Amino acid sequence: MIGVAIFVVALLMLLLGFPVAFTFAGIGIAFIVLFADPNELAQVPYRIYSNMGDNGEGLVLMAVPLFIFMGLILQRTKLAEQLLESMGQLFGSFRGGLAISTILVGALLAASTGVVGASVVAMGLISLPVMLRNGYQTELATGTISAAGTLGQIIPPSIVLIILGDVLNVPVGDLFRAALAPGLVLIGTYILYVAGYAFMRPALAPAMEIDSQLSKTNIIFKALVAVLPPLALILVVLGSIFKGIATPTESSALGCVGAVLLAIIYRKFSLSMLWESTIETVKITAMVFAVLLGASIFSMGFSYTGGEEQVEALLMSVPGEKWGFLIFVMLLITLLGFFLDYIEISYVVLPLVYTVVDSFGINMVWFAILVAMNLQTSFLTPPFGFALFYLKGVAPDGVTTAQIYRGVIPFILIQLAVLISLLFFPHWYGMSSEQAALW
Repeated sequence: MIGVAIFVVALLMLLLGFPVAFTFAGIGIAFIVLFADPNELAQVPYRIYSNMGDNGEGLVLMAVPLFIFMGLILQRTKLAEQLLESMGQLFGSFRGGLAISTILVGALLAASTGVVGASVVAMGLISLPVMLRNGYQTELATGTISAAGTLGQIIPPSIVLIILGDVLNVPVGDLFRAALAPGLVLIGTYILYVAGYAFMRPALAPAMEIDSQLSKTNIIFKALVAVLPPLALILVVLGSIFKGIATPTESSALGCVGAVLLAIIYRKFSLSMLWESTIETVKITAMVFAVLLGASIFSMGFSYTGGEEQVEALLMSVPGEKWGFLIFVMLLITLLGFFLDYIEISYVVLPLVYTVVDSFGINMVWFAILVAMNLQTSFLTPPFGFALFYLKGVAPDGVTTAQIYRGVIPFILIQLAVLISLLFFPHWYGMSSEQAALW
């Protein structure tokens, strides 16, 4: 049971607050020294080098810093502020219109920036005070912002999908295509929920008073001016991937150029802004890859102490064969999402189940989309949902953590409902029989 013990020790240390990358690397090394052959540590440099992709696969990971840089540049162009202001005027005259506009802006930010923290913070600073001033229920307002801000985890181009593509050896372009329909369904169900809530309880999601000096034509024109530039960038980035013109890595570089051009168009470009975005990109990228390297060493310790065989035997013995395995893994990821970050789950848990997924003949694209949808939920689930902390940090005085927790519960249930439908009815999302092998 040494292989199982290493996983339990790592989980306990993470819950105690130890740094993720150093925890994984330290425990992996310690268990190899204590319970395996210490000479195996000589393989660590080769394992790290293999992650760099001497066979070309590592080029996929180059898209991570590039998409992060693109998102940070767009964040500093005040894109969110312009979108929220124009969308609020366009939809605010309807019941629940402010919440619906927040969801739509979250979707646009997800497809253009993909940075969850930036999206939640921007909408929390701008949209939350407006909704509260107009009489929106605090739980509805905070839940909508938190859920809309996490759409960047499933809507391409998504950092999560790039990481899953690397871990599961799946072409990232295929994941982007497969994630589009579930992402749009999720947006639609959010809007339906808000619209239904506003219809049933209009006093808690009232219409906003619109400036009478602005004509409907002016409002629509202003909204188009705010929406079209980022939408054009999204179409260029994703269109180049879907049409096979560029790889995800190449399109991410194209997106960086487009983001800088938008910053120039919006008259927000400066060398200091470029420098700050670069430094922040390096910090975030270093964090992601530090976890990757730590997880690689951890997986070595797990493998050399017999943990892989034990986990594989356990998963293969789950009742229900493919269905039992899939349901068990989805429940496990959901449970771990209450405590761990999506990067940790991707690099530690998924390599353990990869062999079983392959042996059952389950299509990796479909499985990756199921995992991505599940990982998105981890941003909202208390007590450690990162989106909840981001929003609490910028929320006005009087908004309590309990209200934020209550507000996200309906959206968590919506996400789980979409996940279940994707699991049992993949053809609803345009999945072919080849993508959904169980069918």
